[in-house]
Amino acid sequence: MVKNKTIKVIKRSERGAQETVAVEPIVDEKKSTQIAAREVVATVTNWVNEFQQKRRTETAQAFKTLFSDTTPQPSKA
Repeated sequence: MVKNKTIKVIKRSERGAQETVAVEPIVDEKKSTQIAAREVVATVTNWVNEFQQKRRTETAQAFKTLFSDTTPQPSKA
């Protein structure tokens, strides 16, 4: 344990100035966290959309190759 702790005395006149300064960065941090969260959501949404589009393309290609090879040929008589 530290025994030599210092205590800072804040006068009433200084207290009002500190409270107004302390409120502004919190608002900025909140906005920046909201912006960061939106960016993360947008990134993940783009990843999901790309994955779904890739899956759709691969599935369509697989159906084309599957059904084009097995289509019955008219008999030659």
